[in-house]
Amino acid sequence: MSRQCYPLTEYARPQSLPHMFCPGCGCGQVMNYFIHAIADLGMSLDEIVAIGGVGCAARIPVYLKTDTLHGVHGRTLAWATGIKLHKPEIPVVIFAGDGDAGSIGGNHFIQAARRNLDVTFIIVNNLNFAMTGGQVAPTTPLMATTMTTPYGSSEPPFDLCLLAVSSGATYVSRWTTAHGFQTIKSLKKALTHKGFSVVEIISQCPTHFGRYALGSGNPVDLVKWIKERTVMKSKVSNIEEEQKQGRFVLGEFQDISRAVYSGSTVFETGC
Repeated sequence: MSRQCYPLTEYARPQSLPHMFCPGCGCGQVMNYFIHAIADLGMSLDEIVAIGGVGCAARIPVYLKTDTLHGVHGRTLAWATGIKLHKPEIPVVIFAGDGDAGSIGGNHFIQAARRNLDVTFIIVNNLNFAMTGGQVAPTTPLMATTMTTPYGSSEPPFDLCLLAVSSGATYVSRWTTAHGFQTIKSLKKALTHKGFSVVEIISQCPTHFGRYALGSGNPVDLVKWIKERTVMKSKVSNIEEEQKQGRFVLGEFQDISRAVYSGSTVFETGC
C-alpha cells in the first residue's frame, strides 16, 4: 500500500497488511474512521495505547502504528485501568466487539463506566460472535437466526448505550458504518472527552450474521438492512411503541462532566 493510494498510510503498520478482515466486513471502515479522527485532531499515535481483546474488532489495533496490547477475551478494560493508573496522561483507546463488551467483559464495562475511567471505548457491534462462527451474542436482535439459534433468538438484546449511560459513562453515542461523517465526529469528541467515552458502531458481518439472519452474504444487502432499521434519537419519540422494536437508535445519549477515576480516594475533576 502506498501513500498515493491512501493518504493516511502513515498511521498504519504496512508490515501487518493486508488485513485479515472478511470481504465486506465493517471493521476496516471503523479503522478508517478512527484514523481520520486522529488525523483531524492532529494526535500522534506515538502518544496513544490501543487495546484489543479477542474478536474481529480486536484486530484493529494490530494494524495501527501505536503501542498495542492484544490479549484475552473481555479483559481490555482491566488492562486499560492499569495503564491509566500508572500513566494517567496517556490516551488509551479500546476496540471491542459486542461480545467482548457485553458478554465476558460485561462486568468490566459497567464498572469502568461507574468509575468514569478516562478511556475511549469503541464497540464494533456486528450483532453476533463473528470470529468464532456466528453464534448468538448479547446484542443479537430478537428472533434473529444465528448459528446457535436456528429458530431465532428468544433473548432480548442489550442496548449497550443505555447500559453505559445507566452505569455512569460520561460520553455515549451510537452510529453505524454507513454514517461515516457522524462516526468520525463522535470519535473526535470521545478522544478529547475527559472520562469514560463509549462509541458504539453498528457494523455489518456478511460472513456470518448476514448469511444466517438475512440469507445473504452480500455486504451491501446487510448495510441496507441496518440502515432501514435506524432512527435518530431526536425522532424516536415520534414513533409508535411497536415500531420502535428492533430499531437501532442513533445519536448522542450522554455528554456530561464529572470526576474521573484516579485509583485513590481523591478523584480528578472531569471539568
